[in-house]
Amino acid sequence: MNAVVIAVIAVLVLSLLRINVVFSLILGSLIGGLVGGLGIEGTLGAFTDGVGGGANVALSYAMLGGFAVAIASTGLPEAMVRGIISISGKKDTAQSKKRTRALILIMILIMACFSQNVIPVHIAFIPLLIPPLLTIMNDLQIDRRLTASILTFGLVTPYMLLPAGYGQIFHEIVATNMTASGMKVDPDQITIAMIIPALGMLVGLIIALFSYRKPRQYKNVEMPVPDEVKEEKISLKRSTLIFSILSIVAALAVQIWTDSMVFGALAGIIVLYITRTLKWKEADTILTNGMRLMAFIGFVMISASGFSSVIGATGDVESLVKTAADAIHGSQALGALMMLIVGLLVTMGIGSSFSTVPVIATIFVPLAIELGFSPMAIIALVGTAGALGDAGSPASDSTLGPTSGLNADGQHDHMWDTVVPTFLHYNLPVIAFGWVAAMIL
Repeated sequence: MNAVVIAVIAVLVLSLLRINVVFSLILGSLIGGLVGGLGIEGTLGAFTDGVGGGANVALSYAMLGGFAVAIASTGLPEAMVRGIISISGKKDTAQSKKRTRALILIMILIMACFSQNVIPVHIAFIPLLIPPLLTIMNDLQIDRRLTASILTFGLVTPYMLLPAGYGQIFHEIVATNMTASGMKVDPDQITIAMIIPALGMLVGLIIALFSYRKPRQYKNVEMPVPDEVKEEKISLKRSTLIFSILSIVAALAVQIWTDSMVFGALAGIIVLYITRTLKWKEADTILTNGMRLMAFIGFVMISASGFSSVIGATGDVESLVKTAADAIHGSQALGALMMLIVGLLVTMGIGSSFSTVPVIATIFVPLAIELGFSPMAIIALVGTAGALGDAGSPASDSTLGPTSGLNADGQHDHMWDTVVPTFLHYNLPVIAFGWVAAMIL
C-alpha cells in the first residue's frame, strides 16, 4: 500500500487516540519511511534534514508568545475589560439591553480578531476578558454558543486572510510547503486566493447570529478570584497603556517592513523594555513563560516539517497522485471536494491548521497540478483544506480557548456548546466556498 496514505492515516489515528501530536508526527514519519523502503537510517536522515524547515516558524511562535504575555502583563487586556463594562452602562430598558448586548458581542468579536493580527496574544486574552463579563452576559441572557461562535470566528478568519501576526505565519507555512511540493508560491497571492473561503466563515457567523438569537438562561455563580489577581486590580497608569499600544504599533510596523514576525515581536518587546513598561526584574520570567506557552506549537511545526520531508523522500507521492487522479477520472469538481474533506479530517484529528498544511501540501499540490487547477485555485485548496476543522476540532485552540473563558462558572459544555456549534456553522460553509474558489479561480 502507498506509504503516503499509511503515514497520513497513522498520524490521524494516533491524534484521534489523543497521542501527543508531536509523537504522532514522528511515529507517522517512521511508519511512512519504513513502508516506503527508506529503512531506519534513511527515514532518520530524511526526518533530520526536514526539521530545519520548521525552525523559522517555531522561532516566530516563541517570540510571539513572549510578546503576548508581556502585553498581558502590562494590564492592557484588563483595561479593555473595564472599558467594556463601563461603556455597557445601565441595562434597565429593553432597548438599552439590546444596545448593551450588541456592544458586548461586537467588542468580543473585535478583540478576537485583533488577537491574531493587531495584538497577537492568540487565546491568552480569553481567560482575562470573558469571565468578568459572564455576569453581565447572564443578565442579558446571551446564548454562550453564540459567544463561542464569535470567538472562534475571530480566532480563525483573520489568520486565513490577513498576512500579519499569526496570519503571516500561516501564509508562510502555506507558501513554503507548496513551494517544496513543486509549485512556487508568492505569499502575496495567498490573501487574494483566500478571500472566497473567508467569506464562508462570514456566512457561518451570520447564520450563528440567527441560530442563537433567542435568550438563554444561566445562573449567576460566584467565581473564586485568586489572590494574585486581586492584587493586580489596581489603577492602571495611562502612560503604561500608551506605551503598550506603542509597542504593538512598533511590532506591526517592523513586521511589515522586514516581513518577519520574529523581528516584529522583538521590536515590540524592545519598546516595552526601553519605556520600562516591562519591569527589568520580571522581564526574563515573563518572556520565558510566554515562549513556553507557544513552545508546543513550535515543536509541532518542526516535527511536521520532518514528516513532510520523509513523505517526499519515499517517492510514493507521484504514484498516489496518479492513482487518485485516475480514480476520480480527472474530475476537478470531485477532486476539489475530496481534498477539502481530507483536509477537514486531518485538521480535526491533529487539532491545528498550522500543522495540517505540511501534511496535506505534499499530496494536494501534485494532485491539483495533475487535475489542471490554476495556481490560485491550488492555493485556495491547500489554504482552505488546512484551515478546515480548526473550528470544530475538540483539540483545537480555537475551540479550547472559548471554552476556557465561557466555562469559568461551569455552565458551558466544551463539546455541545463550542465544538458542535462551530463545526456546523463554519466547516460546512467553508467547504462550499472553498470548493467554489477552486472551481472559479
